Amino acid sequence: MVVSTWITLLLATACGLIVANLYYAQPLIGPISEALGLSPAAAGLVVTMTQIGYGAGLLLLVPLGDLLENRRLVLCLMGFVVLALAGAALSTQALPFLLSMLLIGLGSVAVQVLVPYAAHMAPEAIRGRVVGNVMSGLLLGIMLARPVASFITAFSSWHVVFWLSAGLMLLLAAVLSRALPKRMPVTTLRYGQLLASMGHLVLTTPILRRRALYQACLFGAFSLFWTTTPLLLAGPQFALSQVGIALFALAGVAGAIAAPIAGRLADRGWSRPATGLAMLAVAIAFLLTHVGHAGSDLALGFLVAAAILLDFGVAANLTFGQRAIFSLSAEHRSRLNGLYMATFFMGGALGSALGGWAYAYGGWTLTSWIGFAFPVAALLYFSSEQKEGKNMTLVKN
Repeated sequence: MVVSTWITLLLATACGLIVANLYYAQPLIGPISEALGLSPAAAGLVVTMTQIGYGAGLLLLVPLGDLLENRRLVLCLMGFVVLALAGAALSTQALPFLLSMLLIGLGSVAVQVLVPYAAHMAPEAIRGRVVGNVMSGLLLGIMLARPVASFITAFSSWHVVFWLSAGLMLLLAAVLSRALPKRMPVTTLRYGQLLASMGHLVLTTPILRRRALYQACLFGAFSLFWTTTPLLLAGPQFALSQVGIALFALAGVAGAIAAPIAGRLADRGWSRPATGLAMLAVAIAFLLTHVGHAGSDLALGFLVAAAILLDFGVAANLTFGQRAIFSLSAEHRSRLNGLYMATFFMGGALGSALGGWAYAYGGWTLTSWIGFAFPVAALLYFSSEQKEGKNMTLVKN
């Protein structure tokens, strides 16, 4: 198989639409919490439950991409997402809604079957470019999900957001079932052996461990920022409406251009210096949020600049990491991707939970300094990479 422009575009679109399900609720924490009776300190669970489900799916379901026919696996997971979205749309109490969010996260790992699927079809010389292009669709989905959800909610209800997404998933599944070629893995492992082999991969693949922990720190900062800034902007200092928050969220869309740029840089062998710059960008983003008097136009302008810079850094580092692990071993690709994504989504879940708690008890000051600590931790770990040497290869089972 060789990936065509049409298939690349379809995969990018599919990744964006599927992954958006993880982020629709992020700017709606306020109205959802109020409707379901969640306390301010527990509001972060709306996002955290989705990320926990996604993390579990990355470890338990994505590895099946090395075992089962990929197209069928994707379609089964998408059917699961449709049911979970309907459950969220129908929810009027906190527990059923949070359970639905957990299941939405679990099924949305379909996107992480599609990304290595694209890598399988791409020749080594342009693999970074293809993965970067597909990831740009995924990142657009992440970044557009917030403003789209805010706009829909401003003119109707948050329930409508989940109903519309359920319909989109059904339509997308119909298109994928007809357009995607089949891909059957060659492994002969059983499911239990497949899962057991993942521990071996973690222990014997230094580049996987490093790249996963780098992105865990950056994604923790990302989740903290986007979980709490809607609360900050809706608060008394900025007093933005749901539409205003949606317009702010659109600023983050600019970060999606980082993925194809990062893919090309990785193909040219510049991943290491660019990784350091990506981490530095995320750290600087949190410093920018302290410029200007809270609630002023200047402060809002720097908050927008921080959102763009943060999203750019996180997106670039994500692409560098995937390009690195997809170069290791084709037969392990889904398991490597599952481990990579699961690790950094746990970082995202931690960031969301810490963000909700920190904002409830210390406002933006405490929240932003916790956010700043995430990329600083990544930079400190990154500084030791050279000492570890160049033993960054995969030891196969």
